Amino acid sequence: MRTIPLPGRLTVGGLAALALLGTSACSVFQSNDSGGGSKDGAIAVAASESSCDVAAESGKAGTLVFDVTNKGSKVTEFELLAEDGLRILGEVENVGPGLTRQLVVSAPEGKYQTACIPGMVGKGMRNAFTVEKGAKGAGEITGVDAKTIDAATAQYASYVKNQSGQLLVDAKAFTAAYTAGDDDKARALYPTARMPWEAVEPVAESFGDLDPKTDLREADLEKGQKWTGWHRIEKDLWPPKTGYTALTPAQRKTYAADLMTNLTTLNTRVKTLDFGVDQIANGSKGLLDEVAASKITGEEDIWSHTDLYDFQANVTGAKAGFEVLKPLLQVKDPELATTLDQRFTAMQTELDEYRDGDGFVTYTQVTEAQRKQLSDAVNALAEPLSKVTAALTL
Repeated sequence: MRTIPLPGRLTVGGLAALALLGTSACSVFQSNDSGGGSKDGAIAVAASESSCDVAAESGKAGTLVFDVTNKGSKVTEFELLAEDGLRILGEVENVGPGLTRQLVVSAPEGKYQTACIPGMVGKGMRNAFTVEKGAKGAGEITGVDAKTIDAATAQYASYVKNQSGQLLVDAKAFTAAYTAGDDDKARALYPTARMPWEAVEPVAESFGDLDPKTDLREADLEKGQKWTGWHRIEKDLWPPKTGYTALTPAQRKTYAADLMTNLTTLNTRVKTLDFGVDQIANGSKGLLDEVAASKITGEEDIWSHTDLYDFQANVTGAKAGFEVLKPLLQVKDPELATTLDQRFTAMQTELDEYRDGDGFVTYTQVTEAQRKQLSDAVNALAEPLSKVTAALTL
């Protein structure tokens, strides 16, 4: 398989070039574990297959904390959405049965929706939620000068725009090979073309209309839903041995054009986006959730088995978010910053074990024991990464 070198590919000027500032001070992360009530100002959410009980219908502008407890038997996720129900402002995924996980998000005054999504498929169960006027200065980060905060958010915005632009270039080459019938070239380009998408996937997911059309897996299709995007083309390039009818040249052009339209729309939208500190931190954690939810299991690229490329892109994107926030975190919680440096290094070391030249081995070559090792490294990184938003904003 022809591949493109990975080091530096998913950076904007290189991650090492992101400004790193350091001073001393620290804050302590407060866990808001909730069994149905709320602590420390957190809003309790009890989610199950049939209900989404949010303990409050409103909150104060600034930093909101939701303690999400899964009372059901299926893994679930919880989202805070804009009033239109499309744009996701914050989410916590992979909340296993009986577990409580926390969503920390900054929200201005306005009307919103909350959603519990059992099985993490579909729109889920939704409730109206109002953010009322808060106290002056609510949600502001203390102890860090405004220039440092502005530099961090500007750097991340540049990173996202860089990846979105690269995504268009790579996807154009991939779809050109696919529509021309050059399947060997298309198969070689597929995993690397996806990497910029995977590096900023939470941004793409924040647009509720784009992600399902672009990255939906066949297993997640709802009744009557049309299947388009990366994985529809993937199946055509790596078809099952029996029971599959190949797409015609005309159909190939249709699906390729649709993919490019959606990626172009994404590229247009990200040019006008501004990112808050909480969005960057939650997005980094969300990328680790993506790894845990579908990359470790091999469910993401089920036909091509190129999951390790997506895995690498998710980790690189998460690190990009951490690196821009690191100057803030070194002020607010330097111990957490040091821990994350160490855990990202350990995670990359694990991934590097599966390199094949400039790329990676197919995921079918990774044994169950090795997948467990990768999963352990992901969990070891995800745990401190989940504390960043609270460390910075509470």
